[in-house]
Amino acid sequence: MDRNAVLIKEMQARIDRKLKEGEVEIVAYWKDQIDRISAVKPEGLAALQQQLKNISEMMGNRLRVLKRELRD
Repeated sequence: MDRNAVLIKEMQARIDRKLKEGEVEIVAYWKDQIDRISAVKPEGLAALQQQLKNISEMMGNRLRVLKRELRD
């Protein structure tokens, strides 16, 4: 029984590590997208709003894909 408990803990640790690695990649990607916007001097509020809207659409598209993959 102890051997199974150790195996389960090891598997859980691997899964947790993989999830955290994936989360780091995702956060780094979106941080890069936002940093790009902050580095560019938009030509007014409308340009900045459009860039933010584009990022929001990208995030929405990605969420739809992930949700679809979870259903399959």
